[in-house]
Amino acid sequence: MTGTTRLSSALADRYGIERELGAGGMATVYLAQDLKHNRKVALKVLRPELAAVLGAERFVVEIKTTAALQHPHILPLFDSGVADGFLYYVMPFIDGETLRTKLDRETQLGIEEAVRIARDVADALDYAHRHGVIHRDIKPENILLHDGRPMVADFGIALAVSAAAGGRMTETGMSLGTPHYMSPEQATAEKDLTPRSDVYSLGSVLYEMLTGEPPHTGATAQAIIMKIVTDVARPVTELRKSVPPNVAAAVAKSLEKLPADRFASAAEFGAALTDAHFTVAVGTGAAAGRTAGAWWRDWRPWALTAGLAVVAALGAWLVTRRAAPEPLVARFRIPVESERGVTGAPVNTLALSPDGQTIVYVGRAIGATGSQLYERPLAELAARAIPGTEGGAFPAFSPDGTRLVYLSGSAVFVLAVPFDGGTPTQVAGVTSQALAGVVWLDRATLATTNSDGAVVRLRLDGETATIAEPDSTAGEQNIYVQAILPDGRTLLAIASRGVSPTGQVIALDTRTGTRRAVLEATANAVWYADGHLLWSQPNGALLGAGFDAQAGQTTGAAITLADGVRQAVGGGGQAAVSATGSMVYLPEQPFRLALLDREGRSEIIAEGHRFHSPRFSPDGRRVAVDFVQQGSRDVWTLDLRQRTLARLSFENDGHDPLWSPDGRWVAYVHGNGVWRRRADGSGTADSLYAQSGGASTLAFTPDGRGMLVAQFAEVGFDIALVSPGEAGAATPLLATPFNEQAATVSPDGRWVAYSSDETGRDEVYVLPFPDGGAKILVSQGGGTEPRWGPDGRTVYYFGQHDRLPYLIAATLVPGPERDLTVGARTPAFDVSEFEPASPHANYDISPDGTRFVMVHQGALSEMVFMLNWTAEVRRRSGGQE
Repeated sequence: MTGTTRLSSALADRYGIERELGAGGMATVYLAQDLKHNRKVALKVLRPELAAVLGAERFVVEIKTTAALQHPHILPLFDSGVADGFLYYVMPFIDGETLRTKLDRETQLGIEEAVRIARDVADALDYAHRHGVIHRDIKPENILLHDGRPMVADFGIALAVSAAAGGRMTETGMSLGTPHYMSPEQATAEKDLTPRSDVYSLGSVLYEMLTGEPPHTGATAQAIIMKIVTDVARPVTELRKSVPPNVAAAVAKSLEKLPADRFASAAEFGAALTDAHFTVAVGTGAAAGRTAGAWWRDWRPWALTAGLAVVAALGAWLVTRRAAPEPLVARFRIPVESERGVTGAPVNTLALSPDGQTIVYVGRAIGATGSQLYERPLAELAARAIPGTEGGAFPAFSPDGTRLVYLSGSAVFVLAVPFDGGTPTQVAGVTSQALAGVVWLDRATLATTNSDGAVVRLRLDGETATIAEPDSTAGEQNIYVQAILPDGRTLLAIASRGVSPTGQVIALDTRTGTRRAVLEATANAVWYADGHLLWSQPNGALLGAGFDAQAGQTTGAAITLADGVRQAVGGGGQAAVSATGSMVYLPEQPFRLALLDREGRSEIIAEGHRFHSPRFSPDGRRVAVDFVQQGSRDVWTLDLRQRTLARLSFENDGHDPLWSPDGRWVAYVHGNGVWRRRADGSGTADSLYAQSGGASTLAFTPDGRGMLVAQFAEVGFDIALVSPGEAGAATPLLATPFNEQAATVSPDGRWVAYSSDETGRDEVYVLPFPDGGAKILVSQGGGTEPRWGPDGRTVYYFGQHDRLPYLIAATLVPGPERDLTVGARTPAFDVSEFEPASPHANYDISPDGTRFVMVHQGALSEMVFMLNWTAEVRRRSGGQE
């Protein structure tokens, strides 16, 4: 049960949760219906890690002290409490915007409007101060604008949190107060704050409304805090000459370093803003026009004391840091919007920036077929498409976080960060390289695995060199690059005996090509961060351990950090790590095999496995499908009447099944070739076709004498026709500079349908078979995974309808001399929750044309973020690393 479901269930008798409005540093906000009073409310739920530190009873007691505040510019507290472990509080829902949103849009406000907002907020603060409540977190985000009238939100919440935490706020990993608007006494962590602290924060907000930026800015929170403590803000009139002298003087006085030199109350501050005669003495340290030299002479003793205090605090931290508690370890779910949903097709879907602040993932292309890269900054509430990355996969950040490398087809592209519309740069000279992901070696060099399974070095200027090749004497077929160690020289890789990246983890010297074993356990993905290894196992577990990079050995016991992690078909666990020791992963969704009718009504026929590439038997009584079980991937057959599964292949990497036209055999991919086995499971497997670099089965010709296969090519895949069981080279059928996939032969054997990206996006085409000729564009607005209907005049494919993925039925009308035209394209049903595949279709049509078999993947609606997994490994291993 998800957190939102639990919350909805716990509050079902009082509130109906409608949707999430946003998430901040302390709470997630939901739009809810107050069932008792029949009104819309904003229901705020504290972050779980914060709630765990605070404790429910004390939080509820403390927050009630703010419930009595009644003021026209204060957003009231309706309710608060605890429900199924969630700490929550309820406030009115204001249909407007925050001051932050307005400032982000307009940068600076009109002087009269800014002064009016500041006066109204000052009036609210004065009222609260006289009732013994200090806000402690005045900032543009906490000022709502309702018909232009400011309403101060979260009044007293910071006080309640601080009091309930009992001095343990550091355990939550959060600090109260936003750095740009903190008073100096907040910045130096003084416990007893006075109303003058709120005056300073309001002065900072007014400063930004007038000038377009806060009084103090910096690259980091620490830099901002240091400026708050030691620097004087530039007078507002230097940045905006039209500000009246009394307003400039009032702002300067509100921003005095010493609380005693500020206004004694928020009411005085508000009055000064409209008093045309208000001024400040030149010698007080707050005059708008003071010179820097004069300020330093007046403030030198105080600033020196403050500077020494900061140095002393830093020194104390350095002395005691070994005894300091471990960083906060936290997990939280990140929702993914349905229209930007994570796609299940690519082998590697996630990347995490080195600072752990930005996730990049492969998602559904909005309004088109195929995929595209998205960025999801943790500081924001939604993902956004990265321009120019359509078809992208295998994203990876450079070590300094300034660039992103990714694959599209088999080409390698590099894009600058931030993603502000810059044009991706294609790495020159790279064609058949980069088939299994990319790792940065340094700013100008990449490493990847090529189509021969070898590890190669790619310079951004196009120079390439081989680093290491698979050890064929040991049965290796591929060495899949995974991560680079801190020395910039040693790669972590997986030596695989099959096509999928599953096998032994090795450390590979990029200069000499020498290797050594790192892990005894089988893994299908591995990462390095902050002196630790993280690796994925085929059973969906993520494990971590300390790692001595110089010795190339783990230290301490392996710790299971997550179970049920999504496994890519033919790939590894879907996760990514940052240099700071955080990670993000995709939880496995329930996969089920479904039968659907022509209207899209579905019936689940099997579940509990990661199903892939289902195919109806010619008599429609069985379905062949492959899935992973206990670490091995093999082909099984499902009896549709008895709903029983029988294992057909036993090579531990059999996949992509295909029935022979007579139903007696099932062909499938194993290693670098195609094999077949009797459909009843008897006998041994026979080789049908072998190719260096591997192939994927696509379709038999109706007479069974030919078979279409997808072959790795310079860009993506080409389509070839082979004669099963006969020696000799394959005959190219579709071999172009583009990516051709999912070819399938019509029931009468006269046409072949396939997809190609020759126009810049995938479209479905039909071509005369086997002699070729003029092709016909079948899809419109994009299309993938074509399948022939049994009538031979309908081509089904995955396309778009109303900006959603749909199964489209295209009717083909025959004409003279073997011509075809497209008569109609009819949307059949939504396939948003059915998994696509490549380079073949991931669904099939029954022989009578009445049913479809598809892989139901569920909604890929969330990611899981884990903060400081390396600290969790240290804690659970007892420091034995």
